[in-house]
Amino acid sequence: MPLYPFKFRPRFLEKIWGGRKFQTVLGKTMDSPKPMGESWELFDFPPGIVDNSGQWSSVPIANGPLTGRTLHWAIEQFGADLMGKVPLLPPHGQFPLLLKYLDACQSLSVQVHPDQGYAQAHPGAHLKNEAWYVVQHEPGAMLFKGLNAGADRQALSRAIGQGTVMNLLNAIPVKVGQCHYLPSGTVHALGAGILVAEVQTPSDTTFRLFDYNRLDDATGRPRTLHVEQALECIDFSGRPETPQPRTHLGGMFTTVSRLVTCPYFKLEKVRFSEGVEQAVPYDQPVIWMMLEGQARLKVADLSESVQLSGGDTVLLPAKMKDPMIKTLTDCQWLEITL
Repeated sequence: MPLYPFKFRPRFLEKIWGGRKFQTVLGKTMDSPKPMGESWELFDFPPGIVDNSGQWSSVPIANGPLTGRTLHWAIEQFGADLMGKVPLLPPHGQFPLLLKYLDACQSLSVQVHPDQGYAQAHPGAHLKNEAWYVVQHEPGAMLFKGLNAGADRQALSRAIGQGTVMNLLNAIPVKVGQCHYLPSGTVHALGAGILVAEVQTPSDTTFRLFDYNRLDDATGRPRTLHVEQALECIDFSGRPETPQPRTHLGGMFTTVSRLVTCPYFKLEKVRFSEGVEQAVPYDQPVIWMMLEGQARLKVADLSESVQLSGGDTVLLPAKMKDPMIKTLTDCQWLEITL
């Protein structure tokens, strides 16, 4: 059977800080009325990482002949035809990225993720590098990224005890189209009123050092903090952020803007004008997170095209037969390569 672009059925995660923008902004169908903070668009986790079922937790395919099969099943079935030369994560053969949307109706906790050194020294902890692309926000919304100049471990420890952590963080007003790279060791928090697309290494190891003293509705108690672990992971070097090598390539009908380049992924923003029809040129797996517009992807020997709209996430396998894209309206998407 010829491979074709895979769309997926996302997994919604209820969060204390979540909202309803996956439905109202991205147009996703949400069966539960509860506040959802995360929409896992593409995921692939070995048994025991996400739940205790003893089974792989892998995103289901939602279109075409393989509807209902999972991404992990497809990886095992098609191998290099799907993944090209991209290596899977050892030791289980895991897809090497996790893609999400985050809906911060309330602010997320102030947190940090471990680097490779910490993860190697602490079984159960996993490296997490991530990038946020701002999809939508409310007026005056801000995110928090990194410590103020001169803020050292002692000052941060004191601020945690006094509840004044926010005074030591760099506050950044957001606007649609901004992209922020958050390497491991960076203290950060997504502020209230922001919807972002998140591209990350597949880990959910998160150490909270401040959570605004709020209570978890399920328990009536404050959520657990991980102050000791966070202080061990935070980069206190004071080094300025390394600027991302941004590039912008423009043509008559297409523009490609490089947003993030790191050892784990490359993130670009692509714009196509309405009515463009051209071959899809890749020989490695590529993921698109559709931001707006409508397009159609056609693969030879398959009768049905794959329809794409804003809010969809699609994986383009490395090996497809004569894939063609046609834009039905002006389109924008995030393009992620490994």
